[in-house]
Amino acid sequence: MTVMSEHRYISALKNLKIREDDVVKVVKDRVFSAAFHPCSSSLLLAAGDKWGKVGLWNMGAEWGDDGVLLFEPHSRPVGSMAFSRCHPNQLLSASYDGSLRCMDVEKAVFDDVYDINDGLKTFAFMSHDCFTVHNKCICSFIYVHPLQMQYFVAAESRTVSIYDSRYLKKTQSKAVSHLNGHALSITSAYFSPCTGNRVLTSCLDNHIRIYDTSSLTTEPPLITSIRYTGRWLSKLSAVWDPKQEDCFVVGSMKRPRRVEVFHESGQLLHSFLDENLGTVLSVTAFHPTRNALLGGNSSGRMHVFHSWSEGQ
Repeated sequence: MTVMSEHRYISALKNLKIREDDVVKVVKDRVFSAAFHPCSSSLLLAAGDKWGKVGLWNMGAEWGDDGVLLFEPHSRPVGSMAFSRCHPNQLLSASYDGSLRCMDVEKAVFDDVYDINDGLKTFAFMSHDCFTVHNKCICSFIYVHPLQMQYFVAAESRTVSIYDSRYLKKTQSKAVSHLNGHALSITSAYFSPCTGNRVLTSCLDNHIRIYDTSSLTTEPPLITSIRYTGRWLSKLSAVWDPKQEDCFVVGSMKRPRRVEVFHESGQLLHSFLDENLGTVLSVTAFHPTRNALLGGNSSGRMHVFHSWSEGQ
């Protein structure tokens, strides 16, 4: 994967625009999770809402209502979703109702993958063809190292830890590293997408933090801390651009409403502001291969910034 120079990257961000047709109600209620399909020839995205519904939006397509198909595979919030790396036609979704479902996007059929009595907040791919799940009582968020997939970062209340899956025990597993300094609950923690040399965390103490995990020491050093208000109906969480190792995106409560992209140094690279953006986008994500950005709000609407020159 080729990482752009900062100048070219900022230029690419400025080329992303949003039109009136690029804002569509995809699910009925507040967006809890969203993901782009990895296909680069068209823009297809999925969103999960507060009451277990999953919506697919194929931008520019004729099917459904405004290109949207709506399903109800869960009964409580869809806290996590992702398209399979091995089988892109499969969409996995995890819900607080304790269920993990796998949707065949082409057939519009959901299969049961995993069920527990207590709520399920997250799952993660531990290899290119399989995944693991965690009960919310163990951790509220997990994310796997992109290269050394035996390592995963877990957010557990106010603690962020890195574990080696080869040495997990049923109780009291010992962490490889602890990322210290969080004063309140952590909402997300991500390894950087290309090398895993950084971990990006979002916390309810109104700070986004970046840690140096190039060497998995007991206490990886803090590189940057950015003060950022993240308390909203859905907690604002910063996420890496999967195409750019050292840059991340996060929604904002500033007025006029915007979405902001930062460098790991804390430098603000670009703010997305537009007359078609008048709401807080608490869920954000860059497309894995294409120059596009999605954002979801509290009413179930998805917003997509994309480069018109790329077509759909």
